[in-house]
Amino acid sequence: MLLVIDSANVEEIKELIDYYPIDGVTTNPSIIVKEKLDFFPLLKEISEIIGNERELFVQTLTFKAEDIIKEAKYIRETVPGNVVVKIPVTNEGIKAIKTLKEIGIRTLGTTVYTPLQAYVAAKAGASYVAPYVNRIDNLTGNGVNVVKEITQLLEKHHYNCQVLAASFKNIQQVHNVCLDGAHGVTAAPDIIKGFLTHPATEANVQSFSDDWQKAYGEKSVVNTDKVKM
Repeated sequence: MLLVIDSANVEEIKELIDYYPIDGVTTNPSIIVKEKLDFFPLLKEISEIIGNERELFVQTLTFKAEDIIKEAKYIRETVPGNVVVKIPVTNEGIKAIKTLKEIGIRTLGTTVYTPLQAYVAAKAGASYVAPYVNRIDNLTGNGVNVVKEITQLLEKHHYNCQVLAASFKNIQQVHNVCLDGAHGVTAAPDIIKGFLTHPATEANVQSFSDDWQKAYGEKSVVNTDKVKM
């Protein structure tokens, strides 16, 4: 199951890759704009940080299929590394996904709100689809259930397309889509960091350390063979 960072902040990406088993980075126009940096230089820096073994997801901006295809080609030519092009699942977007599949450019169908949108994107040749969990919830839907239905649909009909669930506001949403079969999640840095945060864990670690120091007077197991009880 993939664990992907949803951010374009270079320092946050560096930190998370240092600590966590990260599989890639997703970006979108809004995330890029927040950094107030030039578009392609920022993407190139992110690509250099994550290396070729991780995927970098970059979104197109135009609306017509021919323009989307042109942008996708330019992104692939300009940004080094293992790049997947994100394309919204509109009529024009699906048309572009079909053509890009034929010429060997991998895509992710984004802005997915329904299982049928995901189905059409997968059938058109998208390598990934990204259902927006929290945004679906905000529209009085059930984002987690949509992810579950998409996963079931794609697996039942044997589409070679992975569900990369996106748009999370809390860890419980991530937990639920993991249980319901998502092939991966992309989440903001604060959400990912929260995966390991639990007051009981921190209390246990401190208790173990306190007991150890009472016995050995050391903060590490190194050289404890020289310390007698």
